[in-house]
Amino acid sequence: MISVTELRNGTKVEMDGGLWECLDYSHLKMGRGGAKVVTKFRNMESGAIVDRTFNSTEKLQDIYVEGKKMQYLYKDGEDFVFMDMETFEQVHLSPALVSDAAKYMKENTEVDVAMYGEKALSITLPNQVILKIVETDPGLRGDTASGGTKPAKLETGAVVQVPLFVEQDTSVKVDTRTGMYLSRA
Repeated sequence: MISVTELRNGTKVEMDGGLWECLDYSHLKMGRGGAKVVTKFRNMESGAIVDRTFNSTEKLQDIYVEGKKMQYLYKDGEDFVFMDMETFEQVHLSPALVSDAAKYMKENTEVDVAMYGEKALSITLPNQVILKIVETDPGLRGDTASGGTKPAKLETGAVVQVPLFVEQDTSVKVDTRTGMYLSRA
């Protein structure tokens, strides 16, 4: 158990029968009464965000979330199949859990999966991935000084803005946190 005064951004707790991550917190000291802690939590299973106010004496059940290295293997119908790098056990994860990460995952991509017991909570991609451009407009000669960009479709289906000189079938580095082009690979 942890006191609500020990909450910090990223702290994971169990309350109201669900798993929650603290997004924001602030301590309020009233003139005459006891202090209050105003928090914002995100449900780690559904993604719902709620605001809660606690008395400074309340306690919450903290949880231990383990990070596991897994490798993305393939898509099985709607589910994504990952393999634990230590035990070689295969795990099926739902599209809701994978969400936006699917735009930058190709087969054999290694990811970190946050696990609570046997339940997967979220996945974290590497900060940069190298993907091949499968479709883009031809570049314009002599127009590179203007610093213009054009859309390019990647092998995973994601669309990123690339400089005009980047051609089709070129491999590029993409930042998975922002979805922006970094450089040619």
